[in-house]
Formats: sequence, structure tokens, C-alpha cells
Amino acid sequence: LAFIAHATETSTMTFIRWIMFNNQIISLLVACICLSGSVATAFLAPPSTPISTHTKSSSSLHASSTNEGVVQVSRPDGSEHKLSYRVVRPMNLSSQQAAPIIALHGGPSIPSNYLHPLEDVVPYRSIVFYDQLGCGKSDQPTDISQYSIGDSVLDLKVLLKKLGVRRFHLYGQSYGGILAFEYMKSVATATTNNEDDAKCLSAILSSAPSNVAQVEGEFVRLLDELKKTHSKDNGEELTDAELEALFQTNHQCRMPEMPPKLKEAYANAGTVWRGTDAIKDYVAAPPAEGASRMPSSMIMRGEHDFVSEECIDPWKSVFNTKFLRYKTMKGCSHHGLFEDGATYGELIDSFCAEYD
Repeated sequence: LAFIAHATETSTMTFIRWIMFNNQIISLLVACICLSGSVATAFLAPPSTPISTHTKSSSSLHASSTNEGVVQVSRPDGSEHKLSYRVVRPMNLSSQQAAPIIALHGGPSIPSNYLHPLEDVVPYRSIVFYDQLGCGKSDQPTDISQYSIGDSVLDLKVLLKKLGVRRFHLYGQSYGGILAFEYMKSVATATTNNEDDAKCLSAILSSAPSNVAQVEGEFVRLLDELKKTHSKDNGEELTDAELEALFQTNHQCRMPEMPPKLKEAYANAGTVWRGTDAIKDYVAAPPAEGASRMPSSMIMRGEHDFVSEECIDPWKSVFNTKFLRYKTMKGCSHHGLFEDGATYGELIDSFCAEYD
């Protein structure tokens, strides 16, 4: 708490629809048309260019230019830290037709690069990725007092202001979904109506538990089931390593091997404020009485996700929104973005389109 490569043959009507969708990239499309009638789309790795530069992928169908930078955040004790962000398709950040998505990674402290494949399955929209404090390219203070969910909510508000985002959709994967909920609750319960605040149009919580102790209990239950159903032929119990591998392929990411991008993110997770131990007492609670309405939201999970239906069901009792949708992805587990990227991207983009 990747890698998709495909070739798409572009027709005249495809380009016309694309051009009508966003006239800011007409000049780039003309260049692409002149070069080839078909364009290969591949995952765009994090650029190694200096801060505040723009890069363009010559092989990307969606011409995913990127902009990287840092934003400075502070803590009540006066300490200051830098967060690293990456904006995909920055020219669309203020689009009135397709508002950007702000992506919140899981963990806590699993760096955001494992979410980068979103840019391949959610076309045209600008997407903002950033490493929360304690992981990735952001600062990693060793003082545990610098970390909390509340501080992370404030960091998100600083980032939105820094980027000048006015309208956006919020997406949170695993722990990122908890952070998304707490952000929306903070805005809903604000005592003053600040017109300068960015407006969250909708939110998607992907594989996000509403109660950390509950999902830890589900983890133990699923391990016990695997022990019972996958004993060795000689009657010996599975080793811890074998059990971990089974859990991974059944309930974490149902692929023969963990995708390199996901494996890399887990291997390079932060070490100070990490995993469920950091938020073990978290239980989602509704906003205070009299709070404003929270944005319409979708709660999604994989059919075999260790974040079970029981773990997400309580969300319906804490959201004070009129529209809360549930979606289960067949055949998937905790990382549907890798297991069925096309369906995952379509669910996210179509839901956001309803509220643009």
C-alpha cells in the first residue's frame, strides 16, 4: 500500500477527433502526420532532465510532454522540505474540456513512479504525479514528527496552489485513496470559503481501505487460506518466501512476474514513515455535521484484491456525497493498472468525463 506497449494505426478521422478535442496540440500532430501514418505508443519513463525543463517523447501517440519541478512545504516547527512533482501534458493543465488528474500514490512512502503508466491509458488529460514527503525524489527527513496524514493534506494544497490548478479530479491508489478522502473532508469542513482554492470535480479511490486494522486482518485471513489450499505434496508447510510469492500473484498483482516499474517502486520505498504501521490506527470518519458536500466519487478494487469488499464497504457511511459508485475489476487484484490497463484507464477517464 509499467510497461504497456502497443501500436495504434491512426486514421484521418482519429486525428480529426483528436484535433477537435484539444487545439493546443495541432502543430505537434501535423508534424507527427508528416513523419508516419502509424505511431508506436510506449510507457514513458521518468525523464532525467533538469528541473523546470520540458521533454517530449518522439514515440508517444499522445505526445506526452512533461514538466518537472519542486515545491517547498513547511511544518509547524518551522522546518521546510521539498516535494518533487511531474506534470504530464502540462499544456492541458487548465483545460476546460478535460480537467487534470492529481494522482496520489500509496504506501505510505511508495514513490509515485509506479503510477506513471496512467499517462498511457488515460489519454489527452494532464496528470500531476508527485512524491509525498519521505520517498522518491522528495526530501526524506528522519524525524518522524514531520509526517502525518494531516500534514500530507496540507502539502497537497500547497502543490495545487504552486501549479495554479483551478479544477481537477483526484485519484488515489491504496493509501493514496485515504489521503484523497481526507483532503476532500478537509475542504468540506473548512470554516471559511476561500474562492482561491482549487475545485475538486470528482474523486476515485482505487483499492483504498477505510480501516487499516481491518485490511491487516484481511491480509492474515488470506494468508491462512493460501496455506490451507497450497500445501506441498509431501505435507510440509510453505516457506515464508513461497507464501509471499503466492500472495503476490493472487492478491497483489496477478501477473507471472511483478512489473519492473512496480517492483522498483516497492524496492525504493521510504524507510521513515512507511506502510500500514505508519497509519495503523486510521479509521475513516465522516465530515462534521454541517460540512459542505464532498465531490461525487468512485470506489474501485480488483476482484481478488486483498482490500476486500468488506474493507471498502464502510466508505458509503462516511462520504457525504449524493453520488458514490462502486466498481470491481474482474480478474484483477490490488494493481489493476498493470493487470488490465486498458479497462482501468477507461474506467477512470470515463468517470472523470462525467464531471468535467
